[in-house]
Amino acid sequence: MQRRAIAAVLSLLLTLSGCTIKKVQQVAPASVAVPLPANESIVGITTVKGEDVSFDKPGATFVNGMLHGSVKTAAYAISVDQVQRYWIEKRDISTARTVGLVAGVAAGIVIIVLAVAASKSKTTTTTAPSTTGTTQSCPFVYSWDGTRYVFDAEPYGGAIAKGLEKDDYSELGQLREEDGRYKLRITNEVDETQMTNLTELWVVDHSAGTRVVPDILGKLHTVSAPQELLSAQDAEGRDLLPWLRSTDRLIWEPPSVPDANGSLQGDIVMTFPKPADAKQVKLVANASTGLWGSYMIKKMVELRGKDVGKFYFAVNHSQSARNKLTAWEEREELYRLKVYVEEPTGWVVRGILPGTGPYISKDRILPLDVSHVAGDQLKIRIHPPAGFWALNSFTADYSADQPLTVQTLKPSTAQNMQGKSVLADLVSVDNRYLAMPNIGDADHLTFAAPARKEGAEREVFLHTRGYYKLHIRDAGAPDKKTLEAFEKAPGTAARFAADQYRQWQVASQKGP
Repeated sequence: MQRRAIAAVLSLLLTLSGCTIKKVQQVAPASVAVPLPANESIVGITTVKGEDVSFDKPGATFVNGMLHGSVKTAAYAISVDQVQRYWIEKRDISTARTVGLVAGVAAGIVIIVLAVAASKSKTTTTTAPSTTGTTQSCPFVYSWDGTRYVFDAEPYGGAIAKGLEKDDYSELGQLREEDGRYKLRITNEVDETQMTNLTELWVVDHSAGTRVVPDILGKLHTVSAPQELLSAQDAEGRDLLPWLRSTDRLIWEPPSVPDANGSLQGDIVMTFPKPADAKQVKLVANASTGLWGSYMIKKMVELRGKDVGKFYFAVNHSQSARNKLTAWEEREELYRLKVYVEEPTGWVVRGILPGTGPYISKDRILPLDVSHVAGDQLKIRIHPPAGFWALNSFTADYSADQPLTVQTLKPSTAQNMQGKSVLADLVSVDNRYLAMPNIGDADHLTFAAPARKEGAEREVFLHTRGYYKLHIRDAGAPDKKTLEAFEKAPGTAARFAADQYRQWQVASQKGP
């Protein structure tokens, strides 16, 4: 069992990069060291206790169910069942990538989901486990950091039809000006057709000592007095403070498995300090859709079989159909997470946090009314279904927004792989789209960088608008029974996802 578990971790690693890594490699038995490809190494781990461990070069290896490496020249070893997340670095000529694999090993079953280390100046591409097929995502946007292109944004996640087209706002933390230009590369690395309507940069110059963070509607806010969590706990009494207090390599991402009481609905209560006269808070959330949740989008659409065209027609042409879908998402909280605030009358929903693409998570602000909250503490509650959310950090800021200087940049040039200009497809919201139907499609954009404002700090944000089309076979009879249960019985979709996950676990046990 243990050998199969180790094999599953490594063979999945080799299938996690879509078109970048195409070969699935059979892993050697665990009685010997298990090598990674020459350009990949295990550079770190997060333990189940919440310890962040970074290995000396050349990284760690698997031997007899243990992970062995060196940390600050001292020998280090840990059992694989004590590893919550593996950090895998992949290097080639033009990019460097760090992939985080969450791996809980129990009874020989490997549980794997993915995340991106946002603090690392490297790129990451990932897909779902090979036993389940390719996950769904959205375009990958790479920023030029002065040396190479770095994975920096994953826009309009979850917009799986034209009727669901949406705007997305992402900080490009790795983007650097070179010769008066900003350069981006947009790629398709998953099995879908990506349709981008608009791409522009917002260049923001602001006072030193503050940060700028967009809210879910694209309004830019300043964060100048962030208040960290005082406490965070789930329904089973686990202390989640180490996992949720800062944006780092500790990411709370439980698998799609019922808890001890058989529940799939999480229950997390977070406590922040609160000024006595506060009326509103800017909740800064670094959270994204989990990988399994992303994969379930496609699985649930596939249940419609030959009727999938009817589903797309409805969401593309009917506002009531779109409203119905949104209401269902809010009820189930799979891709729209309700945020509750404790008030004297009880818990009240004060905001909705939409999901994002599963591979890279950025800070987003959710403004919340706290005018009814009594006392000097703010308590916030969320119910993330297991397997659908990856939670990195939450902070609160009560400060007033400061003035900002924002310049909107349209692309100066935009070329596809054949050298053809696609500029007209990206400069305005209209009926022209940059279509990327194939894995491997890529487009290069440049922007003229404006002069910096003296004494100010600068952040650059990517504003995009678009949607993507899943590549789904519309054959076979629809599973009407399951679809009706999704609609009528709350929690059915989460149980369906857990059942799919259990089936994958069984396949992992059996091994190749």
